[in-house]
This record gives sequence, structure tokens and C-alpha cells, in this order.
Amino acid sequence: MSPSVEPLSRCLAAVLGPDGGRELERSLIGPAARVGVPDVTRRAVWDGVPGPVREQVLTDAAEELGRPAPRLLASAWARTFRDGDRGAYEDAAWGLQERVSLLTLAAVLTGESAEAAESLGACPHLDAAIDGLMAFAEASTWCWAPHERFAAERGDLVPDPDDPCLDLGAAEVASLFAWADHVLGPHLDRRMPGLRRRLRREVEQRVLLPFERRRDWRWIGADGGANNWNPWIHGAVLVAALLLCEDGPRRAHLVRLVVEGLDHYMVTLPDDGGIEEGIAYWWVGACRLLEILDLLADVGGPALDARRTALLGALLRYPQRMHLGDDWYVNVGDAPARLTADQPWQVPFRWGVRLGQPETVAHALAGARRQRSAAPPRAGLGRALTALADERWCRAVTADEPDTSAPWLTGESWLPRLQILVARETAGTADGLAVAVKGGHNGEHHNHLDVGSYWVAANGLPLVVDVGRPTYTARTFGPDRYAIWPFRSDWHNVPEPGAGQQPGPAHRAREVRVELAPGVAGMTAELSGAYPRSALTRWDRTVRLVRSDGVTSPHVSVEERWEGRTENVALHHVLAGQVEYGDGWATVTAPDGNGLVMRWDPRVAVASVVRKDLDDPILGRIWGDVLTRLTLTVRSPGAQGSLTVRWLLSGGSERIPENRTQRFAAALLNKRGAAPSISNR
Repeated sequence: MSPSVEPLSRCLAAVLGPDGGRELERSLIGPAARVGVPDVTRRAVWDGVPGPVREQVLTDAAEELGRPAPRLLASAWARTFRDGDRGAYEDAAWGLQERVSLLTLAAVLTGESAEAAESLGACPHLDAAIDGLMAFAEASTWCWAPHERFAAERGDLVPDPDDPCLDLGAAEVASLFAWADHVLGPHLDRRMPGLRRRLRREVEQRVLLPFERRRDWRWIGADGGANNWNPWIHGAVLVAALLLCEDGPRRAHLVRLVVEGLDHYMVTLPDDGGIEEGIAYWWVGACRLLEILDLLADVGGPALDARRTALLGALLRYPQRMHLGDDWYVNVGDAPARLTADQPWQVPFRWGVRLGQPETVAHALAGARRQRSAAPPRAGLGRALTALADERWCRAVTADEPDTSAPWLTGESWLPRLQILVARETAGTADGLAVAVKGGHNGEHHNHLDVGSYWVAANGLPLVVDVGRPTYTARTFGPDRYAIWPFRSDWHNVPEPGAGQQPGPAHRAREVRVELAPGVAGMTAELSGAYPRSALTRWDRTVRLVRSDGVTSPHVSVEERWEGRTENVALHHVLAGQVEYGDGWATVTAPDGNGLVMRWDPRVAVASVVRKDLDDPILGRIWGDVLTRLTLTVRSPGAQGSLTVRWLLSGGSERIPENRTQRFAAALLNKRGAAPSISNR
């Protein structure tokens, strides 16, 4: 935590303090008219959505109508407890939510409606959206199975509707109900009388009452451990309070609780704007905080406007600072290396405009065009509606001549609180080399055992990589987490001085310092604290990006120095691409031709490789069929030693020896004789 980050309630003290209760209630009168999204009857707004954006939504909705709706099955729910597969139920829940969101968008854009007595076919999008809403209303729980601790405490598999658990799943459905009720309200009253009363009842029983009555929810983070759950759930509660709660004093009370709860998240944010959970969690944590601040200001006016907080500019820059190229990002913790195509890019766009950060605006527009959606429904109905209703955003995304420059790609970005450095060969372009390196500790949220790990990218494509997380199962957040291979240190780009890294915040980098100069950007850290106590007394790692000076080729150097006797010293490197290696050299080449050359002193260390076939769908989507780990084993560690690895773009001035003996680890390839490679990246 940084002491300079001010709690949200202090920013809004005038309206939240002992004398501000009535002012808060007055500020929140008639909030639905000020949330930035009109209802379906405001045709000037919805008919004004640009043609390309409208056509994409309606085309996707037509395809969705041809598919069966996902079903929420008890047998799928129970799989979490039977075989550890939590995705069987969660994927269906996400799929149904995305379906309802998409069909709601289509119903709003078409404006279709019909009387209750009219036959099917009169308003297909609206009817199908209603079916999905009712399916959620009839479900015993909105909670995701691994989070349903009340049933587990009773020894039950079936959750009790009278004892609901408020988690991310419940928050998502509450938000879906609130926005659907708001935007489709008049048409729901006409087509399915009584539905809105049912939606409100379910949100009241499953979300608002539990939120009010229990103040010891772990996700609030009163113990100092708040993470993305906090703004994710608080944001849903805020929307439900503003759009569904008609009792003025109670609405004000709920908003007060939301603001006070958000304090626990705000004070955990470092003043460098970093997110220790990684890039994917920026969108569900920090981004949701920005949306909450917008909603409070839009509804409550200046009295509830906390958007002047100094931290927010740095927080807004985090995604662009982690960007490597295309949809590839520096990924720490459980974050994947590639962003999925369902991000609410209108949020950083809007905030970039507000705070005068044109590079953020450019990054947001590039991201939305890359994912080919201005308003992805999977991001959430409220986010998609807000995007569609924002004429400036929709016009900018669909501009005929988009700006293709990349001003957000700075020469280097240093986040001192998180101890993450990202540097590239040339500012403003993904071309050339880029490197990232982290210090940190092994008690971070969504932690991997990765203190001191680094990444190297060639022309924006990471080739020395962080695996990221596989599909979540019942084991992921339990005591066996570090038995799962992508979370262990031996599958990160770190040393192994006789043992792997250990979990916990005490296992951390020390003496971290950076070097930032026109010709070089680097970070040094002492890493012995990340490992069990042993004869190893010190391990210094220095990762440097050296830019060309006209004589030396640009390269990344990784210098290791250690003290203390240890029988084995190994250096792991996780590589994405076709790998070839020999004495003192290796190459890794992606299918598109991007590649790196790796060099080291063969008198000091010998290389070996392990091929890891990927059968996990999340990892397969990112990396293809296989990853390769190249390990350098030091021949004679001694009481002290050193080793330097150098990385260059393939085709550079340093050539692989002509008489090399190419070795592809045939035994590790089941003697198929094929080189480790990846496909479909």
C-alpha cells in the first residue's frame, strides 16, 4: 500500500459524513435518468448507433438465436466437488449471461416489442432474452460452486436459496438483471407483465439483503487483503441499488456501504498504478473502480465526484505499460499473455479523454479495433450498453482512417512498488526487442513462484514467456496450488539453486534497483530470499536491454552471480516456438518467422530441453500445442560463480556456428524426431 492513496470515503466526506446523510439521499433522487444509458424508448440514441456497430450486434444475435440456450444443470454444478471441474457449470453460466446480454442489445437496437398475448416470433430477441432472465431467476443459486461455502458447511451439494452466498457469479447476474430491467423496462412490462417485479425480488434476496446484513464478507478485504472481487461486487451492488431500489433512504445507505467498502480496495493500490494480479485482472478490478467513479459522479453530481484522485492517471496507464504488441501483454500471476476479445475499451478511452492522456486514448482505440468489437456483450450488459450509448466512442472506433501509430509504447516503464520493468528497443513501435523483468514476492494475489522472472519479445511477440494460468479447477486456490505445473518456479524463467522457490510474502526480491539511460534499461535484484534457507547466501540477477550504439547490436543480457556452495545450479527458460540448441547457443522461432538467438559460455553450462504438450484449452489458445523449457545446468557451481545469457533477434550480427550439431531432444519427443514447435498462435 502507498500512504499517498486517499480512501474514497475521505474524498467524498462532505456528502458521506455525519451531516451529509440527507445530502447524499438528495443527490441520489431519480438516479436512473443519469446513468448514461437511456431506456429502449429513447430511439434517437439507439437509432443513432453507427451502422457497422449495429450490424455486428444484429448479426451475432441472429446466430445466437439459432443455438440452444446454455442450461444450468445440477450435475454440472456438482462436478466441482466430484472431479474438480468447476468450468462445467461456470462456462454455462457465462454462456447464458453472454446470450442474454447480446439478445438484450439486439432488442434495444431494433426496438422490437409486442403485447403479452401476441404469438412467438413477434419479437424474437426480446423473447429469448426474457427466457434467459427467467432461467437465472429460477436457478437455486447465482454463486459459483467453489465459492458456495454455506452449502459446504452444511455438508450439502445443493445450495439453499434462503441462504445465498454473495460472490462474483451473484454479482454478475444482479448487474445483468439491473441493466436489463432499466433498458428494456417498458417493453418488459408490455411483453411479460410481472417479470420486472420478479427480477427485483431475486436481486433483493440474493444480493442486496446479504450485502446489507453481513459485513464480514471476506471479499470486502477489511483485513487488508482486498483484490479484484471488491470493486467487481461493489460495482454490481451499486448498479442494483441505483436502478432497482426505490426506497430513497435505503438507496443512500447502500451507496454509503459501497463507498466505505471500496476504501479497502483503494488503499491496497500502489501509487505507481500497478496491479499485482496482472493485466487480465485490471479489467475486472481497477477498471471496475473507474466505472464506479463514473457512475457515482454521473448520478450524484459534484458531491459524489471523486475522479480527481491523483492515483487514477497512473492506474489508467497500467495496460498500455504492459503492452508488448498486438494482443500480447506482460503477464504476471494468473493473467494470460493474450487479452481475450471482450474488453470494455471504452472505459480507458473515456478516462484518457478526461485526464488528457492521448496515448491512453490511442491504445484503447487500437485495442477495440483489434478485438473487432466496440461493445462486446461478454464484458457485461452494462458495459456494452454504455459503449453503444456513447456516440463519440462508437464513431471513433469505426473511423475510416484510424491512426496506426503506437504512442503508448514508451522506451521503458518502471513500476517501483510492484518492481516491474518493461523496456523496448525503440519507443513508439513494437519492432525490435522488448524485455520485462519482475522482482516482487511470492505472496502476491494470484501468485506464481516467479520472483526474478523475465520475458523477451521479438517484434512484439513474446518468445521467452510466462505460461500464465491453466483452466481453473477446484485445486487452483487450495493447498495444492503449487503442485500445478504452471504455478511452480521450475516453469518460470528463474534460477533453481538446488531447490525451487517458496510461497509466501517473506520470499521476495531484495536490493532491487534499476538502470534507466538512453542506451540501456535494466533491473538488478538479489533473489536468494525467494528460496529455502540453504548454503546459498546470495544470488544477484541483472536483466538489461542494451540498445544499439552503432557498434553493438541491440540485445538482452541476463547476468547471474551467486555465492554459497550448492550442489546444483540450473537456469530455466520457458520458450514459445520451435527450439534448436547446441553447445553455447539456442534459437527459438515462431511460425510467423519472429525469432531469438540465445548465447552463453558452453564451458560454464550445458543445455537440455523438456517439451510440454498442452492439453489445457486456455493454454492451447495462447501458445498452441506445446511449450519448451530449456534449462542451463552449471557444470561446476563451486562456492561462487557467474553466468551470462544473451538474447538477440535472429538474423542479427551474431551467427550460430556453421558446424553445429542440431539437437532436438528426440527422447523427450517420444523419439518422433520432430523439433519442439507451436502452432495456431
